[in-house]
Amino acid sequence: MAIDEATTNNVGIADRTSGTGRRPVIIIGMHRSGTSMLSQALEAAGLFLGWRQLPEHQEAQFFLRLNMWVMLQTSAGWETPESVRYLLDRPQAREAVVEYLRFALRSPRAMSYLGPVRYGRHRSVERLDEPWGWKDPRTTFTLPLWLDIFPNAKIVHVVRHGVDVAASLRVRQRTIERDSLDRFRRQRRHHLFRTKLSELTPGLRFESLEEGLSLWERYTREASQAVTRLGERALELRYEDFLASPAQCIDDLAEFCGLDDTSKAVAAVAHVDADRAFAYRESRELRAFAEQNADRLGARGY
Repeated sequence: MAIDEATTNNVGIADRTSGTGRRPVIIIGMHRSGTSMLSQALEAAGLFLGWRQLPEHQEAQFFLRLNMWVMLQTSAGWETPESVRYLLDRPQAREAVVEYLRFALRSPRAMSYLGPVRYGRHRSVERLDEPWGWKDPRTTFTLPLWLDIFPNAKIVHVVRHGVDVAASLRVRQRTIERDSLDRFRRQRRHHLFRTKLSELTPGLRFESLEEGLSLWERYTREASQAVTRLGERALELRYEDFLASPAQCIDDLAEFCGLDDTSKAVAAVAHVDADRAFAYRESRELRAFAEQNADRLGARGY
């Protein structure tokens, strides 16, 4: 993983946002691609990723909810993200949404990201003067809006083999479906009095490896195009490279993100299992699926 020297400048003019704070590091990439593992390591190295996060995902609820709100404007979602483009192509609508996002960054709602101490000190996410950022796969498609606010942001794209992603989505879908149905059966009487509808079998489409691979294609294409456009302000990292050389990748990423102490980050990834790379090779079904889709995988670098 090579990083241009121009990307490694630490705090300075180029690290300032449109406000008075430091520019963010935004982590994008397809779901189940290792973005959580990478974010955990960067957080250990000193990258602030939010006070209130989803457990085990390193996703700040503040930015997650804002991205979900953006997608709601065009009836999009993490499974069907492309219609966000309709918003991006409408200047007045885009300007209104960006104005709302700026307002949210400067509102008391930002306390859920900043926490009481940082909110009391800065009163706005834009004024953070320490290494900070967020991770949410949805940002892969909402990124242009965030770049309207943070034009000098640094972007890290994590990419993983598409068949491993599709297989991981299928496993997650089965787990969520089983747990949701079990919970419903235990609490079915309570559902009679709920005004909010509950999801009983979400993500059914990802029982299909084809559906998972298709979504992977769309996310990786969108993210890779952003990396190409942004040049030295963006970095693309393969999940498999990270597993093979976690310490070296952490050093490179820390330099790119302007982080000084990587010792804790290296410790955070000490448990990384290199055998998780290209896990599909251990399954006859998945190997056959990969062979059938070799052209599609090759188009995305695999």
